[in-house]
Amino acid sequence: MKLIKTKIEGVVILEPRLFTDERGYFCVTHNKQQLDALLGHEITFVQDNQSRSKAGVVRGLHYQQHPYAQLKLVRVVRGKILDVAVDIRRGSPTFGHYVGVELSEDNHRQLFIPRGFAHGFAVLEGDAIVEYKCDNDYSPAAERTIAWNDPDIGIEWGLDTERVIISEKDADGFALRDAELFDYNEDYYA
Repeated sequence: MKLIKTKIEGVVILEPRLFTDERGYFCVTHNKQQLDALLGHEITFVQDNQSRSKAGVVRGLHYQQHPYAQLKLVRVVRGKILDVAVDIRRGSPTFGHYVGVELSEDNHRQLFIPRGFAHGFAVLEGDAIVEYKCDNDYSPAAERTIAWNDPDIGIEWGLDTERVIISEKDADGFALRDAELFDYNEDYYA
């Protein structure tokens, strides 16, 4: 597994090693020991999620408040998405900045998103099946949503924003400046 740093510390791209032959390919998408070594701390996933979405769908920007904050490891089984992590840690040098990474069934990349970030994705083509691992349980009471089109964040989704397909909950997301956020100086893994 290869680790590729992004412009925001802690948000990284993981690229598995592919073994290909005339039959197709094989790769390891998760190995706890290897991931812990690459990231420099132990991670225990407690839940795997999968969604299917059609082209033009935007999901997010989602996160959960402490003590239910989650880190995520996101990958695409089918299709192509722009996966986005937004730094929502007040006091962070990259507060309000985002990383957008194309994940697809062809590039096999995964995006690692630490706690303290909001997450969302846009389906760029076809139907997309997205799988992600979480290190904490889902809590409906702790779930929060930041507006996918918040101008203070300015995400370039790669879609016609007039034709985006979005849920009512996501359409009603808060502006970053009005959202309940994380503190850059607090350890949300303790």
